[in-house]
This record gives sequence, C-alpha cells and structure tokens, in this order.
Amino acid sequence: MTGSTAVTNWAGNITYAAGELHRPPTLDALGKLVSGSTAVRVLGSGHSFNGIAEPGPDGVLLSLEALPREIDVDTGARTVRAGGGVRYAELARAVHARGLALANMASLPHISVAGSVATGTHGSGVRNGSLAAAVREVELVTADGGTVVIGRGEERFGGAVTALGALGVVTALTLDLEPAFEVEQHVFTGLPLAGLDFERVAGAAYSVSLFTDWRTPGFGQVWLKRRTDEPPAAFPWAAPARERLHPVPGMPAVNCTEQLGVAGPWHERLPHFRAEFTPSSGEELQSEYLMARRDAGEALAALDGIREVIAPVLQICEVRTVAADAQWLSPAYGRDSVAVHFTWVADTAAVLPVVRRVEAALQPFAARPHWGKVFGVPAARLRELYPRLGDFAALARELDPSGTFTNAFVREVL
Repeated sequence: MTGSTAVTNWAGNITYAAGELHRPPTLDALGKLVSGSTAVRVLGSGHSFNGIAEPGPDGVLLSLEALPREIDVDTGARTVRAGGGVRYAELARAVHARGLALANMASLPHISVAGSVATGTHGSGVRNGSLAAAVREVELVTADGGTVVIGRGEERFGGAVTALGALGVVTALTLDLEPAFEVEQHVFTGLPLAGLDFERVAGAAYSVSLFTDWRTPGFGQVWLKRRTDEPPAAFPWAAPARERLHPVPGMPAVNCTEQLGVAGPWHERLPHFRAEFTPSSGEELQSEYLMARRDAGEALAALDGIREVIAPVLQICEVRTVAADAQWLSPAYGRDSVAVHFTWVADTAAVLPVVRRVEAALQPFAARPHWGKVFGVPAARLRELYPRLGDFAALARELDPSGTFTNAFVREVL
C-alpha cells in the first residue's frame, strides 16, 4: 500500500479520498481484504477522469498490479484468460506470440483490460464492437470474498462486463481471439465537413479515425488502418500525408504508431500510440459521447454550430465508429454508433461549461456518455438513455446486497 502520498488518477484532476492504495499480492489476500471492508473500489490504470473509482474516505482503494500477471492463451479454442491487472500492451504481445490477435484495441495500449471493458472503452470500425464485445467470461471476487464466474450465454452476462466496478473485483477475463493479421496505417489531411459522406468515409478501412480541432469546419486528419488481408479501398476525399503526424497538430509523431502504409502486426498499428512510450502523466481532460451512427452527419453539424465555444479549450476531437453490442451499460448498447471524443485542456473550470454546451447540442441524438470521462448528463437522463439500467441495478443488488462496491458515482447512476 502507499504511504502518505496522495493517490490521483492519470490526469491528476482527481485525488482519491482514500488515504491508501492497497495492492494485495494474492487472490487469497484480495478476498480477505474485500470481505473485511465495507466500501471497495478498484483503480485500474487510472485513465478515468471522474469519480468512478472513488471509494470515499472510509473505503478501500484497490490496485491489482501486484497480483500474478496471468495470461493463458488457448490456441485451439482461440481464447485468452487474462488476470485483472493485465494491460492491453502486455496482453497483445503474448497473444501475438502465439499467432493470434484481438479483433480491436483502443487508441492507447497502456490501459488495463478489466478497467477498459468495465467503462465501455472501444476502438474503431463499423464492424468492430467495443472492447467488451470480445469478453466471453468474467471472474469476480464479491463482497463476501467468494468468487463468481459469469459466462456468455447466461442471462445476467449482459450486465456483467461493462459493470462500472459495481458488482465486484474483476480478477480475470476470458476473451475471444482470431488469427493474427497485419495492418497498414495511412493518414490523410484536409477532409471537409461540407458534403461529407460519413458512411463511406467510416467504412473505408478496418478502423477509421477522424480528427478535428473545430477551428474550421472539417477534419485536419483521417487515420485509416487497413488490414492487409482485405482488399484496399480508395480514399479520394482527402490528400495523403507526406510525413508521419501526431493527432494533435504541432506535437511530435515519435510516440505514434507507424504510418505511411508500412505494414506491421495488428497490435503495433491498431492503437494510435506505441506501447514503448508509456504516458506518465496527462495534461488533459477527456469527454466522449456515443450516438446512433445514422445520426453522425447531423450530430457533427450540431457541433460545428458551436465550434467557436469548443475550440478555445480543445486539444483535439476524434470521431470513430463502434458496432452495436449487447452489454446493458455499453454506450453502444443496441445500436451501431458514432463516438465523438474530446481531449480538452487541463482546466476543469474552463472545460465544464463547454461540456454542458456540447451535451445540450447532442441531446437530440440521445448521446450516451463514456462512463470513465468528464460528463454532466443527469441521472434521470441516463435512465432514459440506458433501457436496461433497471436490470443492472437488480443485478448489482443480487451480487452486492450490502453495497460494498457502490460509491457516490454508482449511486447517482442507479
């Protein structure tokens, strides 16, 4: 556990009230710590920007980093069982070494697997679901210190993966794999918003990301990640970049994954950033909202209408697509989605009023916020946006009747 040093999230905008960060070295020690506590939350890689991991001053803040780094690949079944403290970069390397691959990854490979799927994190691609879509089984230590295993096909599985840490401590996940593949990354510049055929642009490669600073009505960069085992598609709407670029204009591209069409392993191209450059701190805040993909054009036009409000506090905005999934609390639940992600400057007082303006502009499109980001959508509205929220609340009562894993964030949601 830590000493008297304050525990913060990655961005430093949250300081947790719990004075200690406990790192149990074994599952037995974890179970004893949980069963002897009245309030428990797990801090994954710390890449959430709100109070989702806050246990309160009398609660226990847990890290799973000291647990054994279990990564068990079953090549015959094409699955991998990963311990709760494993991060995507190390998981990807182990899987690739066995000739297999995850279907998708997020833009940053340094985030924890369990924390990512618990908050609805995703990559991009019209055919690619959120990261939770790959999970086929979840193992939990519940409030009494016992273990519960919930697998795909069970009635309650839809609430068990993207679960906001409200059901128990995720000690392992089993994920689907597929044969390893290679990817080329091509960057294009200067895509106008006027006349944008979003469906064709979003479907132009296996994974597509559009970047804008909202200073002009268009996208400064488009990143296409093309699988080499699929036929290439033309991209006539923007000019190819002549050099490697960082998503944030003016930033050096040395930390970014290889571009300019150089083919490489899936795990070295699907993220935007290289695993070798672990981010130590984040001078930023983040927000993200997911809407039905069919509304992408209108939603982007609505944001363009307030770009003079957005631009002064924005570092970069990324637009991606996520295929529908069946996780009750997934922002992509039940609908193919467009995700609009905002990387703000590290100034909470300046950013929060702009977040409210963004949410007002996107309200007609039933925008669901990413659970781990900065948002102000009220609880009553969340219950409208997530039709299975009541079912999830019932599942939480079943698995955690004493409310050990329910903090202020979860109580507000439920």
